[in-house]
Amino acid sequence: MLTKEKKAEIVAKYGKNGTDTGSAEVQVALLTERISELNAHLAKNPKDFHSNRGLLMMVGKRKQLLKYLETTNLEAYRDLIKKLNLRK
Repeated sequence: MLTKEKKAEIVAKYGKNGTDTGSAEVQVALLTERISELNAHLAKNPKDFHSNRGLLMMVGKRKQLLKYLETTNLEAYRDLIKKLNLRK
C-alpha cells in the first residue's frame, strides 16, 4: 500500500510541480510502484487470484499510458522508461 509520504515523493520526483498528479508520467510512476508492491505480495501468496487480476489490469493501464506518452511526447517517454528501469 502506498503511503501518503511515498506518493507525495513520487509526485514531486516525476511531476511538473508538487500538485501535478494527473500527468501520464506521474500516473505511470505510481502504477509502477503499486505493481512492484503487488508482485511482492503475489510471491508470498501465489493463490491470490483476485490480486493477480488486479495486477494484470494495472499492467495494462500502465501500458496504455506509456503508449499515449510515446505518441505525444517521445522525449518524456524515453526519459521515464530510463528512470523507472522499464524495458522497451
